[in-house]
Amino acid sequence: MTSPIFTPAFRADFENLLRWRRDVRHFLTDPVAPALIDNLLRQAMLAPSVGFSQPWRWVLVDDPARRAAITENFEQANAEALANYHDTQAESYARLKLAGVREAPVHIAVFADTAAPTGSGLGRQTMPGTLIWSAVMAIHTLWLAAAAEGLGLGWVSILDPAKAHATLEAPADWTFLAYLCLGWPAVPSPDPLLEREGWERRLPPEPLILRR
Repeated sequence: MTSPIFTPAFRADFENLLRWRRDVRHFLTDPVAPALIDNLLRQAMLAPSVGFSQPWRWVLVDDPARRAAITENFEQANAEALANYHDTQAESYARLKLAGVREAPVHIAVFADTAAPTGSGLGRQTMPGTLIWSAVMAIHTLWLAAAAEGLGLGWVSILDPAKAHATLEAPADWTFLAYLCLGWPAVPSPDPLLEREGWERRLPPEPLILRR
């Protein structure tokens, strides 16, 4: 079997995909077909993993009561975060609308199974964090696959992870990593929201690359 040949046009499209992948906060409420969700997760699980351990675990959160509990969790954590900002920063933070938990039609919680028997412990004897990093690679792969379909994905990181874990009744030896909102973006944009709001700018690559 020969390796595929990726054309210049494909490589240009791939760079566009990277540039247009956004952490989406504003969603339409239109549904996403279950078959499309299944296909996105299948693609996400093509991500690399240490020792081929495949430690990612996905929880599709459909139950309204659990969604409501996650929303309450977010709102409490978000209020505490807002208290750390003052004056114009606080106003800007409030405008950012840091979650799409109310509008996004698809909610996915991502865990890493730290007791997974797969992988035989390969590659993580001195760096056990590689197991979790592998699951994060799968999240990024899902993000790109979603963007290629025109879908937006938002990572809700302002949560109490222990409460989220309990709400979802996940196994105790799973590590909660992310709560993801997935859906059709209300306003697609090539620029990060935080950059548009003046919170941060994209750094030039040169100072971030060292040579030894």
